[in-house]
Amino acid sequence: MISYDKLWLTMKKKGITQYALIKKYNISPGQLTRLKRNESVSTHTIDTFCKILKCNVEDIMQYIGNEDT
Repeated sequence: MISYDKLWLTMKKKGITQYALIKKYNISPGQLTRLKRNESVSTHTIDTFCKILKCNVEDIMQYIGNEDT
C-alpha cells in the first residue's frame, strides 16, 4: 500500500495549507481527498506536489508492505 501521510507532514513543515494548494496552485479538492484516503493518484500529481513543495518523492509518499505477501 502507498501511504501519503508524509505529504501532510511536509506541507506543515513548508507552511503550505490545503487552502493554498486549491486557491494558489489549482489543485482540485478531489485530488486532496484521494490523497487523504491513500487512493491512487497519477505520477503527474506526485510530480506537481514535488514542484510545489520543492521536495523529493519520499517526502510525500511511502510504500507500506503487507505482512501477508
